[in-house]
Amino acid sequence: MKRVDYKKSGVDVKKGELFVKKINVNKSGQMKAFGSLFDLGPLLKDFKNPVLVSSADGVGTKLNIAQKLNVHNTVGIDLVAMNVNDVICTGAKPLFFLDYIACGKLNINTLVGVMKGIKKGLGESDCLLLGGETAEMPGMYKPGEYDLAAFCVGIADKNRIINGKNIKSGDLIIGLESSGLHSNGFSLVRKALGSNGVKSYAKELLKPTRIYVKPILSLLKAYNLQPAAIKGIAHVTGGAFYNKATKILPRNLGMVVERKSWRVPEIFKVIQNRGRIPEKEMYSVFNMGIGMFLVVDSKYAARIKEKLSKKIKVHIIGRVEKSSKKMVLV
Repeated sequence: MKRVDYKKSGVDVKKGELFVKKINVNKSGQMKAFGSLFDLGPLLKDFKNPVLVSSADGVGTKLNIAQKLNVHNTVGIDLVAMNVNDVICTGAKPLFFLDYIACGKLNINTLVGVMKGIKKGLGESDCLLLGGETAEMPGMYKPGEYDLAAFCVGIADKNRIINGKNIKSGDLIIGLESSGLHSNGFSLVRKALGSNGVKSYAKELLKPTRIYVKPILSLLKAYNLQPAAIKGIAHVTGGAFYNKATKILPRNLGMVVERKSWRVPEIFKVIQNRGRIPEKEMYSVFNMGIGMFLVVDSKYAARIKEKLSKKIKVHIIGRVEKSSKKMVLV
């Protein structure tokens, strides 16, 4: 019987060690052999009743396009964005982030590109990369294939959590523009555009997900996290307008969104036309140019819009009303 070892089985431990050295991530937390430590002590003075807020997410089938086109330096930003944008919806400040990379055969240059994106996204979020795992899994993934997932933890004051419970009829909805498709709906994108269409619109499709952490934290600081001003925040991801944006609503309330209050980016129109996709399906799958909803008290809306406009393009896109329908597009 032939002698075998781990490398001949498809797992190169030394290459994995080289990858870890190459990415050279700075960590202010403490790395240990079997876990990473984060000292909450210095933060606790800023919170009367601190709670941790967590999120776990991935990039989805957008990775399929990135891998086919050999573009790897943006999907790391997507990975960070999908997690920190969820954490910020509660009003929490992202603290630390852990990533998981699984691949068929470890390609150092490819994964260094991914890590550059992760580091850039974390820089935009003021969030710390505390640790992670890189798993070489021949047989599970083909050579050149990889998958990404991550976990993020933030901190908030329990008494000032933004959860939508104070939303009422008459509140206004402020939409924060997306950078494009972000990281949802790519199975439908690939079906609608086909392989040639994906190549033609590659630059647009692989635009990284916009990170909203700094604009929203700046806004919350200005309003001292007043629940009377900013009542709900929704990250428009899978489920989009109909199922994701409306999750923050109390019972018997609905959103009325005016479609002409912002310009839908051209890429969404291309996808819709190429795939002959019904309009409701588009707003059920894609962000359509609005990546984040803020529900605010109407008397604060103009000031909030003005403050956010200094950092990002925003629009007042609708209102909350008493309704049995959670979402109405007009």
